[in-house]
Amino acid sequence: MSRRQPEAHPVRLVTDSAELAELCARLRQEPFVTVDTEFMRERTYFPELCVVQLAGASDVAVVDAQAEGMDLAPLGELLADPAVVKVMHAARQDNEIFLLKFGAVPQPLFDTQVAAMVAGFGDQASYDSLVRALAGAQIDKAHRFSDWSARPLSPAQVAYAAADVTHLRRIYLSLREKLLNEGRLDWVAEEMDALLQPSTYLTEPDDAWERLKPKTGNRRFLGMLKAVAAWREAEAQRINIPRGRLVKDESLLEIAASAPSTVEELARIRGVSEGFARGKSGAGLLAAIAEGKALPDDALPMPLEARRGAGASPAVVALLKVLLAASAEAHNVAPRLIASSEDLDALAAEAEPDLPCLHGWRREVFGADALALKAGQLALGVAGRRVRLIRTE
Repeated sequence: MSRRQPEAHPVRLVTDSAELAELCARLRQEPFVTVDTEFMRERTYFPELCVVQLAGASDVAVVDAQAEGMDLAPLGELLADPAVVKVMHAARQDNEIFLLKFGAVPQPLFDTQVAAMVAGFGDQASYDSLVRALAGAQIDKAHRFSDWSARPLSPAQVAYAAADVTHLRRIYLSLREKLLNEGRLDWVAEEMDALLQPSTYLTEPDDAWERLKPKTGNRRFLGMLKAVAAWREAEAQRINIPRGRLVKDESLLEIAASAPSTVEELARIRGVSEGFARGKSGAGLLAAIAEGKALPDDALPMPLEARRGAGASPAVVALLKVLLAASAEAHNVAPRLIASSEDLDALAAEAEPDLPCLHGWRREVFGADALALKAGQLALGVAGRRVRLIRTE
C-alpha cells in the first residue's frame, strides 16, 4: 500500500544488516509494531520486496530490503515473535511476501481493515478513510505508483513510505479500544485465524482454473481448462513471470475450447505467437492439452455453479440479502464480512451447509436468523425506516 502521512518521529533509512538487527531487537521489546511493505510485481509472478516500513513507540524506519548485503533474518525473527503484535492494514499482500521470504505468516496479527469492518466502517475500509476518521489527517498520494526497485531511494520516497506506518499506530489503538468496549475483539481474532493460514496466500496450479470463473456446465471444457490453467500457473511460477504475460486469460479460454494438438494449430490461437508455439513453453502447453483430452469422465471438474448453490431460488436469495443487510445494519458491521454472495446462494440451496456465516459470531448476528427465515419461523417486515424481524413461532 502507498500513502503519505505526517511523521511523528524522525525517519531512519536502514541500509545495513547491523542497523536492522539493532532496530528489530529494540522493537521486540514493544507490545506491538506497525508494518507495511513496498514491492513490485509488474514483471514477476512473485512479488519483489523492495522496502519494509516499521514503527514503534519511538522508531519510524524504512528498511531497504534490496540494499547490498542486507540480511533480513532479524526482521523474520521480529515478525515471528509471539510477544509482539504485528499491526497491518489489508495485510494479505504483505503476508504473502513475508511467507515467501521467511516461510511463515507474521503472528500474532491485527489487520486494521478487518477490524474496521467489524467496527462499522463499511466494506473494505481504506487506510485513507481511517486516517481521516481516526487520526484527523489527510493523505498525499503523490508517490502511489513510485518505482520502489529504483535505487537510490529519494528522500520523498522514504518520507512517503514511512507515512504508511505512523498513523497506523493511532488507528490500531482507536480500533482496539472501540472493539474492546463493544466486546468484539474476539470477532477480529476469528478473522485473523484465516489470515494466518499459509494456504490463504498460495495458489495451487490445480485450482488456478477457478479464478477464470467459467460460465459453463460443459465438464469436458472445464477439464481442459483445468489442465491448461494448471500448466500456466506452474510455468509462471517456475520462470517467475506474471501468468498473463505467459498466456493471456482470453487466449487460455480459447485454447481450452479448441484444444489444438499441433504447433501450427496452437500458433493460430489469437494472442499466441509462432515463436511461443514452437518453443519450450509451447511444447509444455501442448502436453498439458493432451493430458486434458485424456481425462476420464469421472475426473472432470464440476461446474462452479454446482458448488455454489446452483438451483437456489432467486426469491429466497433475495430474502437472505435483505436479512443480511438488516443484520449488518443492526449490529453495525460490514455485510461482506458476515457472508458473501456465494454463501447466500449456497445457504438458499442447501438445508444447512458448512459456511462461515453459520458459525461463531456470524451465526449470532445472521446465521441463526437465516435458518429460521428458511424454515418459515421468521418473517421480514418494515417498521419506520428499518427492516423488522417477525418471529412466527
